[in-house]
Amino acid sequence: MRIPRIYQPYAFEAGSKIQLDASGAAHVGRVLRMQPGQQVCLFNGEGGEYLATLVEASKKSVCVSIDHFNPENYASPLPIHLGQVISRGERMDYALQKAVELGVSEITPLFSLRCEVKLSGPRLDKRMQQWQHQIISACEQCGLNLPPKLNTPQQASSWFEQVKQPLKWILHPGETPLNELLCREKPEGICIAIGPEGGFAPEEITAADNAGFTATAIGPRVFRTETAPVVAISLLQQQWGDF
Repeated sequence: MRIPRIYQPYAFEAGSKIQLDASGAAHVGRVLRMQPGQQVCLFNGEGGEYLATLVEASKKSVCVSIDHFNPENYASPLPIHLGQVISRGERMDYALQKAVELGVSEITPLFSLRCEVKLSGPRLDKRMQQWQHQIISACEQCGLNLPPKLNTPQQASSWFEQVKQPLKWILHPGETPLNELLCREKPEGICIAIGPEGGFAPEEITAADNAGFTATAIGPRVFRTETAPVVAISLLQQQWGDF
């Protein structure tokens, strides 16, 4: 059985004992029904992971002993910054979850002219918390110990001007095929912009071009906004990353 991975927002020290927070205790004690003597892997998002042994376990309370530290982060050697226009409900959650599993290092949710989602104030704060939870859950599942940075949502046109990666691409149907752009030396970092259903508006493509982005298409078929990052990031990782 695979050792369960649990995120805990604490500083750990080998040889110490800690109580898991309510969420971690519920998952270990009630969902997995683990018993004293079994092991879990803990990470706090600061780098590395800690193997720990259960000392006490019930449905509401779990105490573990920190055994030793593994400094490996399992991060991709290719820094990828994803700019993803916000989509409705589970579509955005799916896009972020898969982007994390595929190894992106930074995510910026974007608003665009054709974006159907309007968020501000408390609703935006709630969605940010939800997205951060999705990111942590994806890290627990995939083994990544450094969660990608989640930036505050902003307008796509502003984001185009701010990003500093040496290679900048924007997905748009009918443009240069992505496989043609992959035939170059590995970049130090890349950002990729993915639009909403219906794609970026012409003026946004122009703004991206003025900011140094290259428009590209994955292939002859049009992907959904939540599918496009999965395909694009997979191709990047296969060519320059750790696939």
